[in-house]
Amino acid sequence: MAETLKARIAKEASALGFDAVRFTSADAAPGAGGYLDAFLAEGRHGDMDWLASTADRRKAPRALWPEAKSVIVLGLNYNHPGDPLAILEEKSRGAISIYAQSTDYHDVIKPKLKALASCVQALAGGAVKVFVDTAPVMEKPLAARAGLGWQGKHTNLVSREFGSWLFIGSIFTDIEIEPDEAEQDHCGACRRCLDVCPTDAFTAPYRIDARACISYLTIEHKGHIDARFRTKMGNRIYGCDDCLAVCPWNKFAHAARETKLALRAETGNPPLAELLALDDSAFRARFRGTAVKRTGRDRFLRNALIAAGNSGDKTLLPLIEARLDDASPLVRAMAVWALSRLAPERFRALRAMYAAAESDPDVRGEWLAEAA
Repeated sequence: MAETLKARIAKEASALGFDAVRFTSADAAPGAGGYLDAFLAEGRHGDMDWLASTADRRKAPRALWPEAKSVIVLGLNYNHPGDPLAILEEKSRGAISIYAQSTDYHDVIKPKLKALASCVQALAGGAVKVFVDTAPVMEKPLAARAGLGWQGKHTNLVSREFGSWLFIGSIFTDIEIEPDEAEQDHCGACRRCLDVCPTDAFTAPYRIDARACISYLTIEHKGHIDARFRTKMGNRIYGCDDCLAVCPWNKFAHAARETKLALRAETGNPPLAELLALDDSAFRARFRGTAVKRTGRDRFLRNALIAAGNSGDKTLLPLIEARLDDASPLVRAMAVWALSRLAPERFRALRAMYAAAESDPDVRGEWLAEAA
């Protein structure tokens, strides 16, 4: 019997290193547009203005590309052995989300998507477009509709084969391909992901307020991090794996086979003492080729200083004091906060001099706050 087009595409996808492939139509995922409207109307997207500006195109594949008929949804496993939450006990090290401890996944997935898209054209003709998560595509609802997994109560995709550890990419095509069945929700009564969230970012199952999410705060948020979240962040300096890591379906996940997703020693959970000493060029050099670099040195040091303030490690005080004169208000403000946490008396001794000379109102406000 001749191989079907779907089977041939799936075989090519596997050869390129993808761990899962499913197919769906280019119609909108049911309910996705309404959820996005409510999310934006309530302001739960925070600083992510691009979500609002691309909302109309994001709601349905055909709104983005009217000629689209089918979507090929691909999954790439990034699971690694071990407990990703164990680092939270090492207070003098910064906890970086597992996905960001390797080569930037965009740079890993995009070439694979392009190669597979070329194969699809060779097999069936037609036009194709490839998308990773920087494009206005609601990938998780599409992946659920295609049967790659389901959106768990933490709003991320969950797979029976790979747990919560899948990167998603998609190929839109104007070729008609028979769709797969959607995956059912298998969360049941479990609420581990909701209960473990340090900042209570889930207002209800399947409903998240990004403004309270540590991943959003440490990566997307451009300004100062509200004081009510700082102690809850602990030593998380880039992302947060808590809700993903506690998912029971992770027990079925095997280690990632993509070698480019191997964890980098220089990226993974480094000592805070090394991070607090970084200038811009050193930051760029250390995190070159990773997702961390895209956040920028100032925001990253903002996060590292919060972790330093939560560490209880007074050996970090000279490095923290050195950042009181940093060019970035984001960095100066959190240096003040960290100092107030680790050495309240030293904070009070320096307050009058620094507050009087400080031109930034937010930094001055940190100096004038009561010591922790």
